[in-house]
Amino acid sequence: MCFVLCCWIRDIYCFFLIQGFICAPRLKLVFSMAIEKILKDDASEEKGERARMASFVGAIAITDLVKTTLGPKGMDKILQSTGRGHEVTVTNDGATILKSLHIDNPAAKVLIDISKVQDDEVGDGTTSVAVLAGELLREAEKLVATKIHPMTIISGYRMAAECARDALLQRVVDNKENAEKFKTDLMKIAMTTLSSKILSQDKEHFAQLAVDAVMRLKGSTNLEAIQIIKKPGGSLKDSFLDEGFILDKKIGVGQPKRIENAKILVANTAMDTDKVKIYGARVRVDSMSKVAEIEGAEKEKMREKVQKIIAHGINCFVNRQLIYNFPEELFADAGILAIEHADFDGIERLALVTGGDIASTFDNPESVKLGHCKLIEEIMIGEDKLIHFSGVEMGQACTIVLRAIMCLMKLKGLCMMPCVCCLRQSMILGYCLEVDGLR
Repeated sequence: MCFVLCCWIRDIYCFFLIQGFICAPRLKLVFSMAIEKILKDDASEEKGERARMASFVGAIAITDLVKTTLGPKGMDKILQSTGRGHEVTVTNDGATILKSLHIDNPAAKVLIDISKVQDDEVGDGTTSVAVLAGELLREAEKLVATKIHPMTIISGYRMAAECARDALLQRVVDNKENAEKFKTDLMKIAMTTLSSKILSQDKEHFAQLAVDAVMRLKGSTNLEAIQIIKKPGGSLKDSFLDEGFILDKKIGVGQPKRIENAKILVANTAMDTDKVKIYGARVRVDSMSKVAEIEGAEKEKMREKVQKIIAHGINCFVNRQLIYNFPEELFADAGILAIEHADFDGIERLALVTGGDIASTFDNPESVKLGHCKLIEEIMIGEDKLIHFSGVEMGQACTIVLRAIMCLMKLKGLCMMPCVCCLRQSMILGYCLEVDGLR
């Protein structure tokens, strides 16, 4: 009985084995057809050696593109947009260059994402991280060609990264307890960051601005307290650090030019007539008196809205949207400074540094947190009028004002922010790395 059962099991096994060999090509064809049905019409599939080589080629091409911008002797790239304006940008910032590329290669996109993450987390080193990753892939290509398994290469790279990190940590210098030496270290870090930028000719001046701004944070890591604005005119050395918040707007006609002990309401609300916001809507009237009644009703509604705002006990109103003539007159009659059409980034930063909230409704004054500062006044920078907020609640808030000719404005913004970000990271870590060129 046992012999018969064993023979029966063996025959069944042989049957399925033979069927597997016979049906294998058919199953492969079925799987291939299934994949084609899953993929979109314009999609393609690459695998094996071809996919690996495509990844290597794409990543190395990205590296070769940006590595010429690296270092003090790095060259700038001229980027021309494909939009209607054909805007031209001159930069050597790795993140800016890589963001402007239209890439289809997956490995190249990974390098671009690495550069973006570096920019978000650190603020500098966007070119270096892309070049380093590309060179590691270039060496990995040689190892793969010698039949070394990719997982073995990855394991080796991880071990090398740990060894490199340990070696670097052995050379760190911690001068955080000595304020003078720590500030000197920050100055050297800032000048190193600016060495490859267009500001390298005045790097001591701009390094001092960046260090002073970061030192004002007093241990905080919130860079929103540091504002950078650009005003054409003057020379590079005319750039300065202002201890306060500067809003790039003008004070309107008939508005108070100076307010002490300001109570500020920051808002994002419509201050025009509340007309029907429906496409194609219209109002039919049979006489001009009806038109006057409609206009009167709109004015009365706006008057009520302004009175609700005034009821908050404020003397300064900053709005993200436009403030039309009628509500502006009402604010001026009440002795309230009304600032209109402030950019969204500007009002968010203003709300932060003054300690207020951004309001959109005004029915409950007790639920709205107002901002405060000691003085609001109009100042002149070059030929432009701006609004200066001093003595804000966030005492470490400051503004770096960059001056130069118009064609350098875009480059200057890109140069200062990486420097400030690097200094913030140094403040967080509390130590710096002693290498050639830093000391």
